[in-house]
Amino acid sequence: MARNTTMSGRHPMAGSGIALLLAGVLAACGSDEHVREPAPIRGLETHVVAAAGTGAGRAWDGVVEAVRQATLTAQTSGRVAGVMHDVNDRVVAGDVLVRLSAVEQQAGVDAARAQLRLAEATYQRMSRLAEGRYVSKMQLDQARAERDAARAQLANVGQQSAYTTIRSPYAGLVATRNVEPGESVGVGQPLVTVFAPDALRIEVSVPQSQADAIRAHPHSTITFDDGRQVAADDVTVFPAADPATHAVKVRVQLPPLDPVPQPGRTAKVAFPALAGDAYPRIPAAALVRRGETRAVYVLADGRLSLRQLRLGERRGGDIDVIAGLKPGEVIAIDPVAALQALVAARQGD
Repeated sequence: MARNTTMSGRHPMAGSGIALLLAGVLAACGSDEHVREPAPIRGLETHVVAAAGTGAGRAWDGVVEAVRQATLTAQTSGRVAGVMHDVNDRVVAGDVLVRLSAVEQQAGVDAARAQLRLAEATYQRMSRLAEGRYVSKMQLDQARAERDAARAQLANVGQQSAYTTIRSPYAGLVATRNVEPGESVGVGQPLVTVFAPDALRIEVSVPQSQADAIRAHPHSTITFDDGRQVAADDVTVFPAADPATHAVKVRVQLPPLDPVPQPGRTAKVAFPALAGDAYPRIPAAALVRRGETRAVYVLADGRLSLRQLRLGERRGGDIDVIAGLKPGEVIAIDPVAALQALVAARQGD
């Protein structure tokens, strides 16, 4: 996308201001006075319309997602005793991420152990008495059941105590940190999120008419919002289309990158197997909106003219132009500045 910038800065103006400027232009045009030839317009920030199909292939917007990502939540209630790792920290499997206070849980463990010791001793005593037929089989069975219940209770409270130490399930990066030391947390509350940076992907939905071409040549180019561009050849085209949208999902596995793109970050995925953009694209900010009408200011030979367009799909800050512009034409990026320049030229400034 080529831009010719000869003057920076834009002029913030409400819709009423644009209307007043348009009224001034119309008044000048309808005056009985001798109409002077407008002065050539210079100093506008402009954009040169590029030809369709000149890019690296048709592109679609996608979002980076982690194949392995885990949001670790509290499995027991308590107070946060410590947070051992922060966002962007690298961790290995088993690293302690968060510790919760274990006072109540430890008290439960101590009580369960004491109960188990009593139940175990009672069962052993009843077992010896049963050998001499001093107690019934039913009494022995009851003592055994109480011992087994005490064992289960100890295992349960022991697990609750183990839940106070939250560990990383695998090696990766800390993506989010949701708690601070001293906070009280309840069961199910998110604590931290960890993802594996070596397993990232992007999924996009393409028209089913384009799927076969991508399947035959599974190559892609990914462009991130910071301008970084990488090639990715691990491309999987899903076998079936969505019955509602008739679109086919395409999954692109990202190669190892440094720095690692965070999950949730947007990127454009282009497929060289497909022709470039079907239509010329222009900055959406250059549009003049009048009800249902969309137009742009076209600059030619130092003169500005307002031209109506037929538009297509919007992608990020750009929009496809189906009809109304030709490759090589120059448009004003800032419609307010263009209108001001037009008024000034009409008035001979």
